[in-house]
Amino acid sequence: MNIKGKTALVTGASRGIGKAIALELAQQGIKHLLLVARDRQRLAEVAAEITNMGVKVTTLSVDLTKSSSINIAIAQAWRTHRPIHLLVNCAGVAHQAPFLQTQLPKVEEEISINLLGMMTITRLMAKRMANQKEGTIVNVSSLMGKVAAPTMSTYSATKFAILGFTQALRSELAGHNIKVIALLPTLTDTDMARNLRLFRWVMPMTPEKVARALISGLYKNSGEILVGWQSYLAVWCQRIFPQLLEKILLFSAPTV
Repeated sequence: MNIKGKTALVTGASRGIGKAIALELAQQGIKHLLLVARDRQRLAEVAAEITNMGVKVTTLSVDLTKSSSINIAIAQAWRTHRPIHLLVNCAGVAHQAPFLQTQLPKVEEEISINLLGMMTITRLMAKRMANQKEGTIVNVSSLMGKVAAPTMSTYSATKFAILGFTQALRSELAGHNIKVIALLPTLTDTDMARNLRLFRWVMPMTPEKVARALISGLYKNSGEILVGWQSYLAVWCQRIFPQLLEKILLFSAPTV
């Protein structure tokens, strides 16, 4: 996909990977960015930074746990700013705890934002992209969508689900000229990750590296974009030595 002169909508754009992706899209020649997040103030700060780069910006303060709000926001955005060529689903939360100690409200939040909110906005956007016979959808999963991690059971479950959803959607939407891509970064140095206890030997990467990998993958029309050598090593080990990887993960997992 050539992003120059196009319009993109990015969720979770107020911080972390979403913010880095929005900034990288602006640097690479996107024409118009629609930024979605709950935090209105932080969203405005990101928008101001991008506006200074000469890119048109529209902010949408939306809570992805509220389907009615998503419906209204997307309908208005499409009516005013269409065509929208690229959707990047980056919004997400992570809570860390051994499963027997998990709290139901936190489980529900992870599923609601990471999975249900993403599916809701994707459905609304994909219908409109199908009508215009053009579009690209990027769903941000994680290395934990390939290799599940102890103390991150619900998060891993949502990321596995995102990957499966992406694979199914890729086939379903191909006839409408819509590409569907999964982005799978390893642990990334974001506000969310700083609240987690890290696994031994894992070295976080920067959000900017993840954003650059996405842009490269878009130009190559990749179906899945793994980011970082640790991701490739873990996936390779999962395929060849799954029992060994399971022992490594158990040994390296933090005590929470």
